[in-house]
Amino acid sequence: MNIFVDILEITQLAFYLYIASSVLVLFAFSFASLFPYKPKLTNDGVFRKVAIIIPAYSEDNVILEVVKSARQQHYPKDKFDIVVVADHFLPETLQELSKYDIILLAKDFEISTKSRAINYAFEHLHQPYDIAVILDADNIMGYDFLITINHSFASGYKVVQGHRTAKNLNTRFALLDSISEEINNSIFRKGFRNLNFSSALIGSAMAFDFTMFKKMMKEVEVVGGFDKEIEMRLSKRRIKVEYLPNTYVYDEKVQNAEVFTRQRRRWLSAQIHFFGRNFFPSIKSLFTEGNIEYFVRAMIYVQLPRVLLLAVLVLMIPVSLLVNNIEWTIAWTSALIFIIFVFAFAIPRKFYNFSFLKAVVTLPLGIFMMMISLFSYRKGNKKFIHTKHTYNAFQIKKHKHH
Repeated sequence: MNIFVDILEITQLAFYLYIASSVLVLFAFSFASLFPYKPKLTNDGVFRKVAIIIPAYSEDNVILEVVKSARQQHYPKDKFDIVVVADHFLPETLQELSKYDIILLAKDFEISTKSRAINYAFEHLHQPYDIAVILDADNIMGYDFLITINHSFASGYKVVQGHRTAKNLNTRFALLDSISEEINNSIFRKGFRNLNFSSALIGSAMAFDFTMFKKMMKEVEVVGGFDKEIEMRLSKRRIKVEYLPNTYVYDEKVQNAEVFTRQRRRWLSAQIHFFGRNFFPSIKSLFTEGNIEYFVRAMIYVQLPRVLLLAVLVLMIPVSLLVNNIEWTIAWTSALIFIIFVFAFAIPRKFYNFSFLKAVVTLPLGIFMMMISLFSYRKGNKKFIHTKHTYNAFQIKKHKHH
């Protein structure tokens, strides 16, 4: 019996150390996000040539709006091209797209992935470009996006992540998804930059040195999470990723539980996949090359999603009370308090309203959906999971869309 109790204690200690270390890391970066981050922007008078690459899979409902909006950039018209990789589009949509001054690449891939679409674009872009901007097919750029990206590249950066934010808050799940994204922006972008780590990439609203990115993408072939693959390659090479907190791209948020589950399954699958591939190499790189950036990036992937951390901590407190262990109750309660502060620091003030309370009511369902994703994550990296976009009338209230 004593051996069983000892094993149980050791197991609980190991589990607690895993959870507590995850919470403390999140707390450090969340606290860092409370301080302003001012990126270095330099106007050198040079307008770099930009290719705006939009890999689009069956996005007939939103692509025309995105193309029209992209043409309105406050940037010289001869200094940027819009490149749409139209995968599995309707003939009538392709016909409409052909009327616009864009580079239209129609290709129905047998196995559709974002990385394949981007590489297909690179194969067909022959004139010299300086910057490659990656957008999702539903993304609407703020009118100053390209000019600010250009100023960031003038400051010496080769990779820049813009501030992707919601263009729709029309359902509770959309609001919950929007809050989740802003928490990520606070912790993994603003917080990381304030502590001199690279910003995390987000899959779109990203800009890269064209030549470097084209060469790097030739080696990338993943079903999901290509941005995580790029993150790892950049951190190995110690290439710093800049973040522009006031340079916006508006993105459609998921509007129902089914899409929420599919999307989280894809993300969780990518996270586990890239942790497995980079765990031991990152430890080796830390001790042989002193590459802290790569190590931290790999360790972030081993963490449970934040809402699951919250659920675990809420669950473990009554469990420890039931076994009459006051020390463990205090330990789990302390970790819960820290994770609450993580959320409090990272959620932008604009979300503290009645709508936020309505979204919180949806949180238990969101946690349940995350649990489903956790048990079915293996499917996410074997099959292309597409998030269908339909929202056209984007809502922008708090941000300046210059």
